[in-house]
Amino acid sequence: MPYVNIKVTDEGVTPAQKRDLIAGVTDLLVKILNKDPATTFVVIDEVALDDWGIGGLQVPEYRRRAIDK
Repeated sequence: MPYVNIKVTDEGVTPAQKRDLIAGVTDLLVKILNKDPATTFVVIDEVALDDWGIGGLQVPEYRRRAIDK
């Protein structure tokens, strides 16, 4: 019973993109690991930019600094 958790920033991931992610990940687990799609769970969490950190910085600050370089 695979469980896959995908985390993305909350920057406009569309319902169609989410549907494609869920189908694609499920298909990959079926193809590579012979998992049953009926017992394969895929969860997508959208995370606010202020709740996501890279290199010790929140994403907005990280991006600002990357632009300033």
